[in-house]
This record gives sequence, C-alpha cells and structure tokens, in this order.
Amino acid sequence: MLIANPKATSTSRRARDILMRAFTGDLDLVLAETGHRGHATELARQAAVTGYDVVIALGGDGTVNEAVNGLLADGPSPDLPALAVLPSGSANVFAKALGLPADPIGATKSVLEALRAERYRTIGLTTACHPGGAERYFTFCAGVGLDAEVVREVERRRAGGATAYTSLYVQTAIRHFFSGTDRRRPLLTLEQPGRPPRPELFLALISNTSPWTYMNRIPVNPSPKANFSRGVDVFASRSLDVGPTLGAVAQMLTARSRPLQGRHVVNVHDASEVTLRAERPIAFQMDGEYLGDHRSVTFRSVPKAVRIVI
Repeated sequence: MLIANPKATSTSRRARDILMRAFTGDLDLVLAETGHRGHATELARQAAVTGYDVVIALGGDGTVNEAVNGLLADGPSPDLPALAVLPSGSANVFAKALGLPADPIGATKSVLEALRAERYRTIGLTTACHPGGAERYFTFCAGVGLDAEVVREVERRRAGGATAYTSLYVQTAIRHFFSGTDRRRPLLTLEQPGRPPRPELFLALISNTSPWTYMNRIPVNPSPKANFSRGVDVFASRSLDVGPTLGAVAQMLTARSRPLQGRHVVNVHDASEVTLRAERPIAFQMDGEYLGDHRSVTFRSVPKAVRIVI
C-alpha cells in the first residue's frame, strides 16, 4: 500500500505518478491518498489487519508518524508490514536519519533496490502518553515547552496559507522567544524512575535518534548520542536568558559527539522512561505536530518496534 499525502510540501500529482510507474513490475501496488488528519493512521492499520507486506509512506514526517501509529495500533509484531519512506515534506527528518536521499525520486530508487534485495532494519521508537490520552509513537523527536509553542504557532500560520519552509520556523521561533514564551518562570520537572526529580526547567527536547531535526541541511543536535537502537534521550534547559540560549543553540548546530555542556543544561541518555510534569498545561509536540497543552507527558522506549525497508 502506497499512502500518499497530496498536500505534502513537495508532492505533485505528476511526481506521484512517476513514482507509481517506477514501482510497476516490482510490486502489486495499491494507492491510498489521505484526505484528512489521521487518515494515514487509518490506512496503515487497514494494511496491517489485511496482511499487506509493505506500507510505503509518501509525504512528510507527519504522514510517516501517522503510518507508524497505524501499523503499531495493536503493538509491535514481526508479522506486521514493513515500512518504506518516500520523503516529500519540508523537513523529512526521519528519512534523512535513515540515510535516504532527500528527494522522493532518489528515495524510490533506494527503496526499490532494498525491496529487491530484501534489506530490512528493525528500529526502536519512543511512545508518549499524557493523562486522558492514548499512547502514541514518535519516530525522531518530541518537545515540551518553547519548541512546541513554536510548532503550535507555525501550524496556525499554515492554516492561514503560509508554507512550512525552514525560514517560517526560524522567524516564528525568534519572535516567540522574545515576545511569546514565559522566560521568567521554569514550569517543568523531569522525573526518572529511581532517580531524584530535576525541577525548574523551561523546556525539554526528547530524541529517539540524532539529529533532533534539521535547519535546511544543517543538523540540530541537542542529544548527539541518541540512536534508534537506544532508549530515550533528553536535553533540558534551566534558563531562557539570551546568553545561555544562544550558547546552547550554537552547540546544537556544531558537529560533535558529546552532549551539550553548561551549568544550565540537563542531559539524559538511553533512558527506558522519562516523565515531564508542569505546574500548568504546557505545549507538547511530537514529530513536528502540535498535540495540545498538558500538565504531564511520559515517554517510554520501545526497542525493535518497526521493520524498515532500507
């Protein structure tokens, strides 16, 4: 099943038709276009229930996230369809983290070669759950606080017709940092089973792999040791003053293998479970999608969750 999002940033009907023709002769392919938010989840679950071999997600990170959650609706299983990714969104972080070409045509060639050679890789994911909500998987990142507030604002602007280019995120982040977010009161506390809580945090960036995201082609890397085969990684900050924040951003944009350093920084590596609690509801995002304001979110590592065509 090829699940295609016709509204993805770089998708056109002509490009999709070219991809369909490329698979002809190798696959018995069924095209399923998404028509609303959450539709890719419904389609992927249908593919899992009816015994498809492979689900191909053509779209951005949001389409991939929905497809993953559809495949894993009843939990991981070796009998589930494998997942292939053809990136056509604005960031395509998950596809890049897998080492796929950034364009859907190049990715199609790679996926076809992998399918012919029966090359698969089983990777770990992370789930997030807030009180009253269902547990949901994410593929590369989540965030609580400032970054989620930026995603919320970008989604509002996209609903008004703006295109989700990197410049939109950067402009929104700068404006929101100085005039939107609360930089005086740290609301978050980080909790891990068997360890003392770490209070007075302003934001937390949760990673399932490295990098956390991209700024065009530049990796943004708060937790460089994060890996699909490890547990949950977290970067958190005790300050949103201009100096410490600029210093942290500079480190995130610099190629390195060590976690961020500084007295305002908190790092967690390879955790099985992490909970973030807030004094009041605070913004939460997952794989670049705003998921509301919540007072607590628990993240759990799920090893060997999904099989990828790669």
